Parts: sequence; C-alpha cells; structure tokens
Amino acid sequence: MSATIFVLNGPNLNLLGQRRPEVYGYTTLHDIELMVRERAALHGFDIEFMQSNHEGVLVDEIQRARTRGAAIIINPAAYTHTSVALHDALEAAELPVVEVHLSNVHRREEFRHHSYVSPQATAVIAGAGAYGYVMAVDFLAQHLESE
Repeated sequence: MSATIFVLNGPNLNLLGQRRPEVYGYTTLHDIELMVRERAALHGFDIEFMQSNHEGVLVDEIQRARTRGAAIIINPAAYTHTSVALHDALEAAELPVVEVHLSNVHRREEFRHHSYVSPQATAVIAGAGAYGYVMAVDFLAQHLESE
C-alpha cells in the first residue's frame, strides 16, 4: 500500500483568504497545504496536494489516486452539490475518502445540504474551518492503521 494521501480541492478554493472570509476564513490554501503536510509527516504519510477549478482534472486526480494513493481527502467545493462524475470516480477509486468543508454546509443555503460525494465518503468533516483538513489526516492515519 502507498503511504500517500491525495488532498484534492475544488473550484474557487484557490481564492481562500480573499473570497468571503466571513464564511471561509482568512487561511489561504497554501497555509492549509503546509498544515496538512506537517501533520501527515508526523504520521509517516506523503501528500499529493492540488486544486482545480475543472471537474475533469479532479476526476483525473481521483483516478490517479486509485493506483498511487492510500486515501483521499477532498473538498469538492461547489462540485459537492452537482457532480455525479466525482461520485463515480470516488466509487471506482475504492479508497478511504474524507470529505471536508470549511463551513458547515447544513447551516447554509438549502441547495448546499445535498452532497453527491458523501455517499462515497468514509467520513465527512464540515464547519471546522482549515483545521478540518488536519482532522482528516488524523482520522485517516487511525483508519488506515486499523485496516
């Protein structure tokens, strides 16, 4: 088994720290990447970290993780609520998946309450801000160790 966790980020997350900081906070995606890499190193994992505004690129990365990764952390952003393609790719990956959202999507608009990703997720973390990514690494370390 590979010791790599793929951390995939969907549309507009490249604007973290600038776009709607009252909802998403002031932490940038680069800050999150550094936090994740530091925590993953403590558990002995490597990280493949990427962001794309394009659904197909995310699908390609999920497919790459299928053969090269131990697990996936994904913040699909707006694709959470629209992408059957991400759902299907995660199903085919057959890896542990943690779905992460910076905000508590259930306290927001009704359309954000449905996720196409959640049925494929081993765990969902929402509303913990940037720390949700660190929680996801800790969860996966424990989960993978118990398998």
